[in-house]
Amino acid sequence: MRRLTALDGLRGVAAAIVVVYHLSLVAQPYLDSGTVGDPWWWVSASPFKIFTAGSQGVLVFFVLSGLVVAIPAMRKGFAWSGYYVTRLLRLYVPVWAALALAAAFVILLPRDPSVVTANSWIADTNATTTTVAKWFSDASLTRVGYDLDNVLWSLRWEVIFSVTLPAFLGVALLLRKAWLIGVLGSAALSAVGSVIGNSSLTYLPLFLMGTIGAVHLDDIRRWASARTARFWLWLTIASLVVVVLGPVTARILPSGSIAVALFSALAGFGAAGLVLCALCAPAWDRALSTPVPQFLGRISFSLYLVHVPIIATTTYLLGDQRWWLVAIITIPLSVTVAWLFHNWVEKPSHRLAKTAGRQRGMVLSGGTS
Repeated sequence: MRRLTALDGLRGVAAAIVVVYHLSLVAQPYLDSGTVGDPWWWVSASPFKIFTAGSQGVLVFFVLSGLVVAIPAMRKGFAWSGYYVTRLLRLYVPVWAALALAAAFVILLPRDPSVVTANSWIADTNATTTTVAKWFSDASLTRVGYDLDNVLWSLRWEVIFSVTLPAFLGVALLLRKAWLIGVLGSAALSAVGSVIGNSSLTYLPLFLMGTIGAVHLDDIRRWASARTARFWLWLTIASLVVVVLGPVTARILPSGSIAVALFSALAGFGAAGLVLCALCAPAWDRALSTPVPQFLGRISFSLYLVHVPIIATTTYLLGDQRWWLVAIITIPLSVTVAWLFHNWVEKPSHRLAKTAGRQRGMVLSGGTS
């Protein structure tokens, strides 16, 4: 089967949005006056929120992972004997390298808490010191929160999904022809988890959506082939609206209201809609297959891993009052470091994972390495 290049492009766009989102959090203390119409309102509660929808972008990552990790497992001759070694090495080796980079930044470029705003995202979620024990704790990907590289919270869910992939495939196979019901049901479960504050119920059904898509890919494509350009346009609009509905209504409706919680919980439906558009809509395929999304897609995992340590380090060096300068410096720097990281760490980790997976399969089948 040909590579799904549009999904690579979608992953790249989502990674870029996560970077912009974290830069917006650096600027928040200087943009947010708490009033409708202030700069922060335009960034976080207007339709422009789609460009800073970082949390929602991670939901797209989860659906994509469920899809692209499960697709190879559906092929004839898939070697489960080497799957776990291959998958875990591909996840952990880049994570360990990113944590080493983050720790080096903290040690070599001391962080003075007085130069950033108290109780801000930078101050509350990014480490100012570290220890060997802390590094190993983060490197296990078993923690709930991470302050050396705070995006690693999502990698914990990637590991859980990867380890339990056979169970996800089993559920997806049980659905047989009811793939649409399965996708909508998964989104509904995720919404319930979001409302009640259960992280497992919020995030794991998103992986299940993608797994259902992998198992029933031919059925989905047959269904999609009968859809018109107008359908894909309306699905795109609806998905984008649903993705940002929670943050937008949070500045309009009373804080903590059930309506805001419900609107926020619908983001999983939007993430599934965006992935479906990228997978099946011709216009999306053309747009996401262009050079910029494809380049961002190639480096997306590396960009995701390295950008927060770079943003945090630069902010502590310059102070968050110079948030605009932080953005000017860190966007090209993050892309450059991500490209180097992709070539020097991520690609070699893939080669290592493939070699280890083959050797593991040979050992379990009675061969020699």
